[in-house]
Amino acid sequence: MNRPRSTALAALSLLSVTALTACGGSSDPATDEPKAGSSTSASTAKAPTPAENLAATIVTKADTDGFEVEEPDDEYAFAESTDEVTVDKPVCAPLAYAMNQLPLGAPEADLTRLTSGPTDAPTQLTKGVTFTYVTLASYAPGKAQSTFADARKAVDACGDGFTAKANGNESPYDSVTAEKVTPAGDESLGFTSTMTFRGVPHVLHGEVVRSGDVLAVYFSVDGMAIANGRPSDAKLSPTVVKAQNGKLG
Repeated sequence: MNRPRSTALAALSLLSVTALTACGGSSDPATDEPKAGSSTSASTAKAPTPAENLAATIVTKADTDGFEVEEPDDEYAFAESTDEVTVDKPVCAPLAYAMNQLPLGAPEADLTRLTSGPTDAPTQLTKGVTFTYVTLASYAPGKAQSTFADARKAVDACGDGFTAKANGNESPYDSVTAEKVTPAGDESLGFTSTMTFRGVPHVLHGEVVRSGDVLAVYFSVDGMAIANGRPSDAKLSPTVVKAQNGKLG
């Protein structure tokens, strides 16, 4: 199972990076007059694309009270697209995507950020830095609701675990259970998954929030604990989740 190793390498890489480091002129009033048939009203302004909307909505460092917010490194990705992923239980595919920073369903646009900062979940088994991924995806009208329903179905159906594969890597998850989360957006769903790497147990946490035609997917992992063979229970950062849900409205 290579995904935990990849996640740990990503964590290590980010920690290393963190440690190191018009002119104008006079115009002729006559030529500035709008031509017949033209309009300068705001109503004619081009509407932002789904990708532009997500870029304006994704959580930033300024929103998170001291957390770093970066683009994840594709070098350590389990897969670059959902097309590369196969799941032994197809109904569990949304969970495989959610825990590997891939968008659920078929969005019009998606965007992912990796946040890292001081642990703000005092019950975590490992103290220090927590990594919470945030993936936003925008859908055609009605598609976000059906995609959210697929995620809920996956949590209900995959209690005894599943295995995801991509590009020669394999990620077996031992179990999945629903987890209570603070209500947010139009509907929200939390889940917990367990996995074992080199005989050491790890607990992973995720959350899916639908706000209109946008889904926010959160996933948290303690890559350092996995790399060092320590048990982990890396809960989602309340600071990050609250900040992102607040920007979704």
